[in-house]
Amino acid sequence: MGAWEVISLVVYGAIILLGLPSNALALYVFYCRAKAHLTPNLIYMINLCLSDLVFILFLPLKMLEMGPVEWPMPSFVCPLYNLIHFGTIYTSACFLTAVGVGRYLGAVYPIHYQVYKKPCYSCLISLGIWCLVGSHGLLIFALETARDANSTLFAGNDTSCYSEFSPDQMVFLAPVRLELSLVLFFLPLAITCFCYISCIRVLVGSHLHERKKRRAVRVAVATLMVFIFCFGPYNISHVAGFILRMDLWWRTVALLPSACNAFLDPLIFYFLSSAVDDGVTQVWLSLRQKYSSIRLKIALAHGKGKSHQEPSGVA
Repeated sequence: MGAWEVISLVVYGAIILLGLPSNALALYVFYCRAKAHLTPNLIYMINLCLSDLVFILFLPLKMLEMGPVEWPMPSFVCPLYNLIHFGTIYTSACFLTAVGVGRYLGAVYPIHYQVYKKPCYSCLISLGIWCLVGSHGLLIFALETARDANSTLFAGNDTSCYSEFSPDQMVFLAPVRLELSLVLFFLPLAITCFCYISCIRVLVGSHLHERKKRRAVRVAVATLMVFIFCFGPYNISHVAGFILRMDLWWRTVALLPSACNAFLDPLIFYFLSSAVDDGVTQVWLSLRQKYSSIRLKIALAHGKGKSHQEPSGVA
């Protein structure tokens, strides 16, 4: 196993250790807030958490594939894993865009947005995002199964999948990757940049309290940076691969920042916002109250047990 495989395993392990608890906590916070007052952005953030959690839960399969122990991968695992692994990367990008559009409409058109700011619309948009990304994955599988079985894309050998493509395979695969990048990354990137730059311009010129203004601008800038630096390199490799008609060696390197997005979302996007700060505080206070209640019940039960034992001891 080479140095790059070791680095990748370390990065993926860190993503699991950091991303699993942070996304689970963020999901619980948003769920608690949604029970009190459901908003469109909460729906998008809940879906974003779910997408990141699904990505992280399937990440051990990637580590097994890259690990030093050869694991014969069942034939059905590779297509399923690739659909989930690459699909959740693009669903995360699309839900980040949906949050940005919601914030843009709320900041630039606050009155008109209230008319259409209904959770049912956000649920339909979320369903549409999942269907859009899922249909692209299923389309690849449909095109693949329609071709000669000897040119399969998803199982180069028994221990790895979706790697080491031949020139004939790249003729089919390069346009598909380009279409994925254009529809599911570059278009959302343009929309996200427009929305957050517009939000920043509105916030800077607003009469909002200076502390809240700085926090909102910080969240907007951090979200844009995460979007560009996490998803950008991987999708640029698709464009370069289409131009050169080859599978670039640095594509696996560019995939690592996309994976890092799974724990950067809650660390940067969620926990920089005041709404989540309040939510985490409420969760902490709720857990403390439950812990105190359990201790009180145990103490009362213990006291009752002692009171029942004392008379028999005196007799």
